[in-house]
Amino acid sequence: MEHRWDMKETKRFVVITTIFPPSGAVRSFSKLIDWQLIVAGDRKTPSDWSCGPALFLSLGDQERSDFSLGKALPQNHYCRKMMGYLKAMELGADSIADTDDDNLPKPRWGFPDFDGSFLVSGSKPRFVNIYRSFTDMHIWPRGFPLDLLSAKESVISEDELSEKDLKVGVWQGLADGDPDVDAVYRLTSNEPCTFNVRREVVLGNGYVSPFNSQNTMFRRELFPLLYLPGFVTFRFTDILRSLVAQPIMWSKGYLLGFSNATVVQERNPHDYMRDFESEIPCYLHSKKAVKIVSDAITPDSSIAENLREAYRALLKNNIVVEKEIDLLSAWLRDLEGLGIG
Repeated sequence: MEHRWDMKETKRFVVITTIFPPSGAVRSFSKLIDWQLIVAGDRKTPSDWSCGPALFLSLGDQERSDFSLGKALPQNHYCRKMMGYLKAMELGADSIADTDDDNLPKPRWGFPDFDGSFLVSGSKPRFVNIYRSFTDMHIWPRGFPLDLLSAKESVISEDELSEKDLKVGVWQGLADGDPDVDAVYRLTSNEPCTFNVRREVVLGNGYVSPFNSQNTMFRRELFPLLYLPGFVTFRFTDILRSLVAQPIMWSKGYLLGFSNATVVQERNPHDYMRDFESEIPCYLHSKKAVKIVSDAITPDSSIAENLREAYRALLKNNIVVEKEIDLLSAWLRDLEGLGIG
């Protein structure tokens, strides 16, 4: 049976997965007036987990649900979060925000509107280090290709930006303190970062940046792209999701935007060498994955169809395994049952 208290009247949802008792960040998100928090548990999550108005889905709740994904998902994996996404969709979500239990929201936490006038880069296809648009520090997001760290063209110059009316499909808010960086950064520098405050930056068609699942919002039209691959490493799952999502977004006229830091990350304990090992697919496959997906999709296909073709192409190139296709099929069946796709 689902554990729920005082469900809020809202179409905006925050989704978290955790194996810990409610953290300060979780308690803060549960108190947001205009957002409903959904927390997806896993095998190690305390059985008596509760946090005010948060809707908690235990592992048993997930497996007993009507969603085929509940039984198909591996346990002890970050991708259990997808059960929270499905529940939000079932409850009528028009936007879903991703975060983690160690990201404390700032007092004015939130995201810009999806449609509006924003500063946007050009459309010369390339990977860009979006962190350098918000700080002068030598810092980069997890998933950014290491061979481009010193490339001048990876930094977006201010004169490349122009104001246009745009449709943003995904907003990534940054994180102060201990932002989402890779193990190479943590093993070699590990300097904390407080990002500069500035206007949002939207990446033009063809500009690529990895984005994570730690402070991110998706619009309803792109809900299929929330899919988190379940048979890749923990540190690769949301990065691969982001690299698959961007070419599909471009094909439908949506762009990726980055906004100021609206959370402070107080990171749970990590073993940096284990993180490094888990991130090896990021270092090896980031650039390759974007090209594979771009070549596999077509503008005339639906987002769900393009997602399926993208993962089939990744399978052919040995970036995912056969079980990933089965899991993706369960996800897409559940979305179809909800009228989303």
